Order: sequence, then C-alpha cells, then structure tokens
Amino acid sequence: MQRYRLDIEYDGTQFCGWQRQENGLAVQQVIEDALTAIDGEKATIRGAGRTDTGVHATAQVAHVNLVKEWRPDKLRDAVNAHMRPHLVAIRAASLVGEDFDARFSAVRRHYLYRIVNRRAPLTIDAGRAWLVKRPLDAQAMHEAAQQMVGKFDFSTFRDSDCQAESPVRTLERLDVTRVGEEIHIYTSARSFLHRQVRSMVGSIEHVGSGKWRARDLREALESKDRTRCGMVAPAGGLYLIGVDY
Repeated sequence: MQRYRLDIEYDGTQFCGWQRQENGLAVQQVIEDALTAIDGEKATIRGAGRTDTGVHATAQVAHVNLVKEWRPDKLRDAVNAHMRPHLVAIRAASLVGEDFDARFSAVRRHYLYRIVNRRAPLTIDAGRAWLVKRPLDAQAMHEAAQQMVGKFDFSTFRDSDCQAESPVRTLERLDVTRVGEEIHIYTSARSFLHRQVRSMVGSIEHVGSGKWRARDLREALESKDRTRCGMVAPAGGLYLIGVDY
C-alpha cells in the first residue's frame, strides 16, 4: 500500500459538506468513488477539515492509501477525469510516508470569509460570499476582533452539535480588511470548533454595522453562553484556504 497526499479545491455549493453522509452528496464521496474506480479497491480518504454544507475550499488536504503505485501527476489527472462534472479538483498529488495524517499531522488551519458590502444583489458571487447591504466599518470590525485572538473558552461561538471535548481554542489570527466593496476576514488556529468561524464572523459583522460595540463582542466571548452569539454567517462566504504541516 502506498500513501498519497491530495491537495484539493472545491465549490461547496452543491455538496452537503466534506464528510460522507446518507442525506446528500459529499465531497469525500465524490473523491472516494473516483479513487475506487481507478485503483480497483475501495478507497477511504481522511481530510484535514470537515467543512459544512455550502463551505468551499481552495486548499483542503487529504490522504489515502492505494493498492497500486501511481506516479503523482498521473494519479491527479486520473482522479480529476473520474470526478467530472462535479466541481472538485485534485490540484496536486504527492507520495508521503505512512506517518503522514492529513488531519492529525496538521499544526494550523487557515480560513477566509468573504463579505460583499454593497446594495446590488450578487450574481457571479451568489453562494460564494455573504451580501451585506448596510455599510460596514472594516476598521472597527478588525479592532474588535483582536479581543478574540489568543487562548479562550469559545463556548459562545460553538455550535450546539459540536462534539469537541473542550471549547478552549487558541486563535492565532483574526484580521479584517476591506478590498474595494469586499470585506475579507482571515483567521488561523490549530483547530476550530464546529461553526466557530461563521459564528465569530456574524458577531463581528454586528460591530461593523453599529449594532454592537467592541465591548459587546468581548462580553459575548466572556459569557461562554451560546445564546449571546450574534447571527451565524452564511456558509457560502467561508473558504478553507490553507493547512500547515
């Protein structure tokens, strides 16, 4: 058996998330079916992050053990050919050691959240960004967000279905910048709680719109109370953009 690393890009709009499920088509299923077709044995992959329904990735990472020995570029092209017409692509494949684990070897994950801040409806970016029509103050959002950088109990921003043993996480980055009519929110940590990023983004948006002050965001964090969370931002604006090993 040979172990391969797969670097993956996908549009999450048509999928019920990364993880294979009974109630819809998952990214994992599409890739595993393609691998099984070309390798002749049932393939099981493990991803670095379990993105939710509608969430996208430009740099998801997974590993798989295959019976046949493949030249990495041939493996990439064969899997991509078998995944058509689904909007999933293996950007690169590489041979790795048996000790490489896409999930447990990861030391940091990076996400981007895109907000389009304008009155006009979305067209090209429909399902790929969050349209916020009211004016947003990106500088106020950034300054307030810095209160959440560090090691905290993020229970306020943890989904009720989260299965993590502890709500404590160390946020290494939470930056907000404006690029024309878009607001980009970048965040990095070793790991995140279920829907943590979207929960934080929804609350930070409240600061940008003037609904909350920076103090309100801090008090919500310190409350460790899920009911104090602002709205959960839509899935379509979230992208997994990098995994460090």
